[in-house]
Amino acid sequence: MLLEEYLQQESDLVKTVKEPIIFTWIVAPTVIYGRHQVREQEVNDAYCAEHGIRVVQRQSGGGCVYADEGNVMVSYISPSTHSKEVFDEFLHLLSETFRKIGYEAVTTQHNDIMVSGRKVSGTACYTTPTGTVVHASILYNVNLDALQQAITPTAEKLAKHAVQSVRQRVINLREIKDLGSTENFRKLIETQIK
Repeated sequence: MLLEEYLQQESDLVKTVKEPIIFTWIVAPTVIYGRHQVREQEVNDAYCAEHGIRVVQRQSGGGCVYADEGNVMVSYISPSTHSKEVFDEFLHLLSETFRKIGYEAVTTQHNDIMVSGRKVSGTACYTTPTGTVVHASILYNVNLDALQQAITPTAEKLAKHAVQSVRQRVINLREIKDLGSTENFRKLIETQIK
């Protein structure tokens, strides 16, 4: 996330970037919560401390996510400040990439990507005077037990999605179609996203 901020704010670099920059990354176990969220309401700090899970707040809004070495993060940095257009462009690009590698992906009005009726990717964005950053978290082979324990959405949020737990709402892409290791999946995403 610091690289996103650096690329977006470094004035000399920003002046030379004419096309969006896209890159993927993988993190050690981390809970990442949105800029408007209240940590105490979204994060199980005791569980995270006990299991060595980092907790960080990001610049963008949106919901709380758990990421680990089975998760692929995608960052999309555009010189455009038209955030809705950039967001829509990125969602289309990512869902098309999923379809290219064999997943029947659809986007939702909440900026999620679903496969087989379950969430596999969430996205968020923020805009600065020099452009827009959109990022996504892709569940490929994430520890879903840790995800379930590390984040604590409200009962109201779960009810909105007609589920009783986060675990019911999400699925790892590897359970639907196994494309090998997380690193192999990440390389597929990088080669197919265009």
